[in-house]
Amino acid sequence: MNETAPRSGHRLDELTFSNSFATLPPAHYTTLMPTPLPKPYLVAASASAAALIGLDFSETQTENFVETLTGNRVPAGAKPLSAVYSGHQFGVWAGQLGDGRAILLGDVPAANAPTCRFELQLKGSGLTPYSRMGDGRAVLRSSIREFLCSEAMAALGIPTTRALCVTGSDQLVMREQPETSAVATRMAPSFVRFGSFEHWFYNEKHDELKTLADYVIDHFYPQLRDTENPYKAMLTEVTLRTAQLMAQWQSVGFMHGVMNTDNMSILGLTLDYGPFGFMEAFNAHHICNHTDQQGRYSYARQPQIGEWNCYALGQALLPLIGSVEETQAALRIYKPAFSEKFMALMRAKLGLTTDLTEDGKLLDDLFGILQESHVDFTTFFRRLADLQPGNTASSEPLRDLFIDRAAFDGWALQYGARLQQENSDDATRKLAMNAVNPKYVLRNYLAQIAIEKAQNKDFSEIARLLQILERPFDEQPVNEHYAALPPDWANELEVSCSS
Repeated sequence: MNETAPRSGHRLDELTFSNSFATLPPAHYTTLMPTPLPKPYLVAASASAAALIGLDFSETQTENFVETLTGNRVPAGAKPLSAVYSGHQFGVWAGQLGDGRAILLGDVPAANAPTCRFELQLKGSGLTPYSRMGDGRAVLRSSIREFLCSEAMAALGIPTTRALCVTGSDQLVMREQPETSAVATRMAPSFVRFGSFEHWFYNEKHDELKTLADYVIDHFYPQLRDTENPYKAMLTEVTLRTAQLMAQWQSVGFMHGVMNTDNMSILGLTLDYGPFGFMEAFNAHHICNHTDQQGRYSYARQPQIGEWNCYALGQALLPLIGSVEETQAALRIYKPAFSEKFMALMRAKLGLTTDLTEDGKLLDDLFGILQESHVDFTTFFRRLADLQPGNTASSEPLRDLFIDRAAFDGWALQYGARLQQENSDDATRKLAMNAVNPKYVLRNYLAQIAIEKAQNKDFSEIARLLQILERPFDEQPVNEHYAALPPDWANELEVSCSS
């Protein structure tokens, strides 16, 4: 590094660490130090995530950065801790859980909003009191997947935790086979979950429940403090955000895979990337998590599970809200909020600028033919922008995606008539559609290629993928092959809760 070159941000040791979560009573967490990893090295880092906290990206190349964000050093002002929470896992009450392999270093100011802060959490930084049967470590494979998808989702405009970096070590841990260790540094204003509230409700500790709710309201929803019932208002806001998040997931074909209540963010962020996937050959009942044998978290069921989780949160907040009727009133926002957001997103994906009641049927018919021919979700919507009603040649790239081409032709006639109803201009519509229909998403096989190279200490594909996924709506002609339909071998990939 050229020491005379001007820096575009702070050094890591210039960031002002504190830990607002540590101001809660000790029952909410355990203070502890991360467990060091030998000879850590940088695997990947995100410049856009670094910019959120005003960190000079050149810092990622320093020994101090790698040692600190592996957990081998603790920055001044940080107060490392792991939080306790509980939750419903696959619909069953699981009791106490907690940060089993994550340690919160503390929080630092956001670069462009000094009153806002980002928590920095090390995932894979060693045993905690909540590790249960685990070893407290994360492996390189899963850390790369979380890093890439966190940043990809942010670029798609979907609320998410962020990923600052991944560091690795040659120290082995045992999964299905020995794998090398890694630590992913995650960023979010807060990592409080639905299960954080369930923990106190099911332990019948209402004072602790109120303390946590007051903390969340005061720090993240201060506008709700002066409402008639701040706890009802918080549930309403969280339910609204969750419904809108589910609509955003559905609109890009994202499947979370483990929508347990302990993986649901109180801020409406996409939280905890494990066995996620982006829809390829469309199947509404697709299950991206090999562990989910019953299909609880299939693509089609995500909106329903999002509502179920909000009801679980409502149950936990009932002692504070004061009545079942008021709690139910807060939760009633879910269905209309989801429908409104989903239809708005889908109209934008179809290039429609007006709102007609028959759009629901147009969309249902579309999902029907996508299902019948198992059409690649991302490719279809991207190519749809090139369709020009009345121009047969323009439809050929789309027709080629369908087994039943007559079914597509029938739908295309409906769609063309709908476009004519609003006098749609082909060129204008194409620009608008390409701004909301991504060309590039994190397909599992692309992540797998990057992982296999990284396991041989070649991290170049991670950096390349990150660069592509940070501009998902751009054409990027030189990277055209990253938008191609998945190869046959990709069908054999499986991800599970251990991913």
